[in-house]
Amino acid sequence: MKKLSILLLLASSVTLAQQKVTSATEVQNALKQKEQFVAQSLVKNIPFENIGPTVMSGRVVDVDVNPNNPAEFYVGYASGGVWHTVNNGSTFSPILDNSPTQNVGDIAVDWKNGTIWVGTGEKNSSRSSYAGIGVLKSDDKGKTWNNVGLPDSHHISRILINPNNPNEVIVGVIGHLYSSNNERGLYKTTDGGKTWKKTLYIDENTGIIDVQASPNNFNILYAAAWERERKAWNFDGDGKNSAIYKSTNAGASWSKISDNNGFPSGNGVGRIGLAVFNDDVVYAFHDNQFRRTDENDKKEDDSNALSKDDFKTMSVDAFLKLSDKKLNSYLKMNGFQEKYRAENVKQMVRVGSVKPIDLAKYLEDANSLLFDTPVIGAEVFITENGGKSWKKTHDGYLDDLYYSYGYYFGEIRVDPQDKNGIYVLGVPILKSKDGGKSFTSISKENVHADHQTLWVNPKQKGHLIDGNDGGLNISYDDGESWTKLNVPPVGQFYSVYADNQKPYRVYGGLQDNGVWVAKHNARIDKSWQQTGQNPYESIMGGDGMQVAVDSRDPNIVYTGYQFGNYYRIDRAKGSQKYIQPKHQLGESPYRFNWQTPIQLSEHNQDILYLGGNKLHRSLNKGNTWETISDDLTNGGKKGNVAYGTLTSISESPFQFGLIYTGSDDGLVYITKNSGGTWEKISDNLPKNLWVSRVIASKHKKERVYVTLNGYRFDDFTSYVYKSEDYGKTWSSIANNIPASPVNVIKEDPANENVLYLGTDNGAYVSLNKGKSWDIFNKNLPNVAVHDLVIQPEAKHLILGTHGRSLYKANIAAIQSLTDEVKNKEVHIFSINSIRKRGSWGSSWSKWLSPNTPEVFIPFYVNSNKKVSLQFYLDDVLVNTITKEAEKGFNEVVFDVSFNKKGIKAYKNANKEAVLKSAKNGKTYLPKGTVTVKIANEKQEFTIK
Repeated sequence: MKKLSILLLLASSVTLAQQKVTSATEVQNALKQKEQFVAQSLVKNIPFENIGPTVMSGRVVDVDVNPNNPAEFYVGYASGGVWHTVNNGSTFSPILDNSPTQNVGDIAVDWKNGTIWVGTGEKNSSRSSYAGIGVLKSDDKGKTWNNVGLPDSHHISRILINPNNPNEVIVGVIGHLYSSNNERGLYKTTDGGKTWKKTLYIDENTGIIDVQASPNNFNILYAAAWERERKAWNFDGDGKNSAIYKSTNAGASWSKISDNNGFPSGNGVGRIGLAVFNDDVVYAFHDNQFRRTDENDKKEDDSNALSKDDFKTMSVDAFLKLSDKKLNSYLKMNGFQEKYRAENVKQMVRVGSVKPIDLAKYLEDANSLLFDTPVIGAEVFITENGGKSWKKTHDGYLDDLYYSYGYYFGEIRVDPQDKNGIYVLGVPILKSKDGGKSFTSISKENVHADHQTLWVNPKQKGHLIDGNDGGLNISYDDGESWTKLNVPPVGQFYSVYADNQKPYRVYGGLQDNGVWVAKHNARIDKSWQQTGQNPYESIMGGDGMQVAVDSRDPNIVYTGYQFGNYYRIDRAKGSQKYIQPKHQLGESPYRFNWQTPIQLSEHNQDILYLGGNKLHRSLNKGNTWETISDDLTNGGKKGNVAYGTLTSISESPFQFGLIYTGSDDGLVYITKNSGGTWEKISDNLPKNLWVSRVIASKHKKERVYVTLNGYRFDDFTSYVYKSEDYGKTWSSIANNIPASPVNVIKEDPANENVLYLGTDNGAYVSLNKGKSWDIFNKNLPNVAVHDLVIQPEAKHLILGTHGRSLYKANIAAIQSLTDEVKNKEVHIFSINSIRKRGSWGSSWSKWLSPNTPEVFIPFYVNSNKKVSLQFYLDDVLVNTITKEAEKGFNEVVFDVSFNKKGIKAYKNANKEAVLKSAKNGKTYLPKGTVTVKIANEKQEFTIK
């Protein structure tokens, strides 16, 4: 048996070794290709509108504040770019939108010269921490950016600028997240980024998670090395190479200062954060992954209640002697199904259908085991002699700070004015005024959990700026009260959904910010603070996941949070019912993906599908479940993250029970008889990759699409496939897409030639069934698109981005594109009518901007050319707009007004017409039919 296990392990290692890691050169080539794509794209002029939300924000990774004017600062978001404020956070401007990425690890500003440095690639090692492209630098306050090196770094933790020499910069590099690489460690430039020297390197799996300088002596630097290994199924965030280093020559050389001198060492050393008070006094915040001793881990339990560990060694005789009351208390407190009560379970044990240990296993899955891990956890150390010796500042454990995922935190700050004033950041944020002997929480109301960065004003006591997973907060009383600064639309969406109400509602699940809903045309500004009601409403907490809405009753919403915890919500009644399928006692627990998929059947809205490692179906809105498949994965892997799970479900609109599933380990299955039989159809697809989508066609029964995602192997290839025969054969339709992991593909519901695609770096459309692709980019930054949806009646495409919230575009013109249109020199698409308003050109106050009408004129040209749009009312030319049109789709916004010649011509043709100028001096067209002409093409719209 041992030999067999070794062989299986070797086979697994060979498989993983074959996984492709995208090189830095390939990434750079893809970015260059994307730039060319933008210039040639037929859809580059189709505008997108950001529709928020802003209220819940996204993960902040760094804040850099002007030392001479703390009302000015820059904020870096994990996947939402860099934003600048000059008014203490009242408004922000994005400054990274014209760069190739929005993924940020750290920022540093030379305030004397206005130079900004951005280390790309988030410093956290989360399941949605996106890789960067090296170090970006701007010498003009963010107007333009240059990549100045370290393109294979992927994730950068810290950038330090020598205050006495702005060309001397230190960069801490964590390196690849899912694979080994050599471009990690500490790097230094002395010529402003023209050249770099690696001054500290441990090995290909150990990077630098923090670097800090002595406040008044840049020669004295401290750095924290971190050994970690992440796989899709496991995260190992500690190792013997995790340690603290020191430099006394501004980072030219380094020596280890955490061996055998009071600081932990060995395989259990986890992430370390540093705070430097002066040359000699340094605090270290450590995620200790060594196990607690049994003696220290014991907790008093006067109730003598049963725990799951009791059942792991309990004999059958001892189990049967338990009192029914005591056993029922355990069963009820731990959420066992109603059918599992003491009398029934004892009978199952008597006949041998279950064993006592099954009452422990029933509760255990990868997620619960992760939270059960008895590690020492967060601890604070101090050195007062420059690292010659270290001592722990506190007794006991800092429980309820990191819980089981200290790898996600690790930041510590010391008050520059108080050696004993420190702040440690975890799920809450804690402060100490006695050098870490005792702590109090400053996580007050209005502050989100999961704290990632903190700025402590060196000149004003109590002034703090905190960045967390819910955005930005500011305090002036040392954390006793906070103001929220969530203005930028930087939400990290996992999913997006649109219902069929009028106006339709947009729903979305966000990273660590739950599920929200709003009207698609809601105003995204600060006016909601007058009413106290933001247009976006929270309907679920946790990490928000997929949404499905009953098409018969929009008050019935299915949604949930991570690892398959789904609910049926009745918004009219204000009630919710937990509906996750539960395994049977004695059966292995179901495995649920972080982003567990659900789907309501188009054939019957009472029928809901939910994917674990098996596919579950409910015929009654989630009240009860039946499992309609065996395991549709490769069976999982040993680790602390649920793996071997379904990631996508799609039922054909042509046939009830024609269902496809995709898994995180690369398997795609089909059933044509509602789960009676299943067939694996992924043998000819690339192996082991995450199936990010499987989509049954809306236009042809036999057609199906699959996208695969190699992000979790640092494989950034775009994998997109189509089958015309239920998956028996596949053809790649990735074609000319610049390399970037693919998250979603959708068909256009009205035009079968049109496909939409979301990648980790932008959104694309194919106008010819995948033969070629064009990129969307007007008003869209280079951001990850996790999900997209088409609202068929409104003809809107909504993008759910993981970093810049939601975007909406009108795709009516795209849906109307035919080969005939493509071959015409000019074609004008359908134009929406507009209702005449007496308020056009005016407002209720002369101090406010006037109300300006807009009619959007979409048209297509088959080559770059200058065009003249002529507007006729009653056969009279009333206005003309000239535009330099580019090949493909174009749009002109018409304000429904006369030009001067038009007024004169209309009056001459209509002697009795009375035309009155509005307050803004413009004369608007009266009610009627307006004809728009470009060359020999024309289209009409109505002013009602």
